[in-house]
Amino acid sequence: MLIKNKKRSDCSENEVTDQSVYLNRRQFMKVTGGAALGLSFGNAFAALQSGNPLAPPQALQNAFQNIAETTYGKGETPAPYDVATSYNNFYEFGYGKDDPAKKSGSLETRPWSITVEGEAEVTGVFDLDDIIKEAALEERIYRLRCVEAWSMVIPWVGIPLADVLKKFKPTSKAKYVYFETLHDPKQMPGQRGGSIDWPYREGLRMDEAMNPLALLSVGMYGSILPNQNGAPVRLVLPWKYGFKSIKSIVKIRFVEKMPTSTWMMLAPNEYGFYANVNPEVDHPRWSQKEERRLPSGVLFPNVIETEMFNGYQEEVADLYAGMDLKKNF
Repeated sequence: MLIKNKKRSDCSENEVTDQSVYLNRRQFMKVTGGAALGLSFGNAFAALQSGNPLAPPQALQNAFQNIAETTYGKGETPAPYDVATSYNNFYEFGYGKDDPAKKSGSLETRPWSITVEGEAEVTGVFDLDDIIKEAALEERIYRLRCVEAWSMVIPWVGIPLADVLKKFKPTSKAKYVYFETLHDPKQMPGQRGGSIDWPYREGLRMDEAMNPLALLSVGMYGSILPNQNGAPVRLVLPWKYGFKSIKSIVKIRFVEKMPTSTWMMLAPNEYGFYANVNPEVDHPRWSQKEERRLPSGVLFPNVIETEMFNGYQEEVADLYAGMDLKKNF
């Protein structure tokens, strides 16, 4: 299913840095990637993040040299890389927007395993590389809309979530899928206190998880996923508010009943299970009718109107046919 773009990016040209750096990076990887031939995606990915001084310097290029350039978001202009990697919500590292970039260097992303549980034929503990090593990486340029009413456009690299979940052969009892983030206060200083009951939890209805838009991301901007953006693996759900796209995943559980997410536990009157982008349902403390598209100036903010389902109506509206989306927010 292809995204039908209705318009080009809402960012004006004078608010976006030159994207030649990003494009040149992609071209460089294609040209130099052959130097590491013989490494599987999983091995190259592992070598890159392990910090092993013997890791081939071309491992990253090899791992990402054959990314399929899809038509998703072709009319969009991505935010500058430094904006997307320095303005983040990742409370495991602190509540400031720059805390993840400053404090996430302590996160060791190799080795990385994911526990699969629940209503599925294939369960157990799996190395991330074994889950994704045979996958064909895709680049998808998606709009990211935060519940805080700011947004940006990001070129993600990953594989369809449905392709991964099908490997575990969920049974007919699996009505929902639950996800959990790593809980390790030694590596994640934000987990040492605060009001959040760690670990971070999220969930999707099975048909949402199987929707073609849902992406399991291992990279962005043609390169490996930075720690502050959810390394080594995260969800990307562009029609939902950003907090649904759980980061640094270590557990997947197939369940019969709707799981309770972290934000539902914290403030159920403000954050519902679905969290679909909806300009007609305001947050109790602010409007959701508009958003500040980053990068944005202070004196002249780049404010645009928010679209239903973040502009992905044609791809996901049928998932919620007949539902009261004000009640099921």
